[in-house]
Amino acid sequence: MTGQQPLPTGPDRLELGEGIRWTGDGIVLVDILEGRLLTTADDAHRPLREILRLPVPLGAVAPVADHPGTWIAAAGTGVCLLASDGTPRWLATPECRPGPSMRMNDGVADPSGRFWAGSTAYDGIQGAGTLYRVDHDGTVTPAVEGITIPNGPAFTEDGRTMYLADSAHAIVRRYPVDPDTGRVGTPEDFLTVDGGSPDGMTVDAEGALWCAVWGTGTVRRYLPHGSLDRVVRLPARQPAGVCLEGTLLHVTTATVGLGAPGPYDGAVFTVPVDVPGTPTPAFRLDPLAPVAGGLA
Repeated sequence: MTGQQPLPTGPDRLELGEGIRWTGDGIVLVDILEGRLLTTADDAHRPLREILRLPVPLGAVAPVADHPGTWIAAAGTGVCLLASDGTPRWLATPECRPGPSMRMNDGVADPSGRFWAGSTAYDGIQGAGTLYRVDHDGTVTPAVEGITIPNGPAFTEDGRTMYLADSAHAIVRRYPVDPDTGRVGTPEDFLTVDGGSPDGMTVDAEGALWCAVWGTGTVRRYLPHGSLDRVVRLPARQPAGVCLEGTLLHVTTATVGLGAPGPYDGAVFTVPVDVPGTPTPAFRLDPLAPVAGGLA
């Protein structure tokens, strides 16, 4: 199923627009390599508004429950809590170590309120990346290792299934997750993309997976058994992030790596769809955790 190509909702052109999320209060997204956290204006056709900027790459954020204006972020070489003024409180920097130069990439909170974030090597070393899980006490633990470019993850509504892409290998795997412990089970291959790379993902109310496919100018909807259900075509070559705000599909794109970006590369798009999504969950930090002290 295809439709008319949408046009950008605003004038911004992002270098590496990803991590777009509907929080229930608004839309946030990042320009990863610029370290910028952005939000849409009240009028979607106006420029994006910068919430904060870090001196390190910013892969993705999730709101922190009961702490308005505070975010948990995959940033730099680890995971931090961000105050409204952008001051980071680092939970851990596991990728600050000898070896290849690393940065954090995509991340999301699951329905149980844990945060998951992946890392990747700047030079694309095979298997150098890790998906980390952040528990309610702020502990950062490796959950899936040996990934090259982790994107997602995306969770089903019950939190029992996680989709995780390894973009370098054009594959999306499906993992069972214990929502009580966060333990990840043995994965199965869910889909392989031809001619592009799976990037940002989200799951809708029917359990279907929406996936931005880098290099193809498309976002694709896959049913839970893996069949392709819908293709949304964009006039931008590198779709990178997706989220659902009710029945509005928002898509970020990127200009990075393009020698001659087109007029719509790097833009943010909005497309009406039939099946809604739900707001991204918040990270739930145990109020007794040491790191919780001093949060507003």
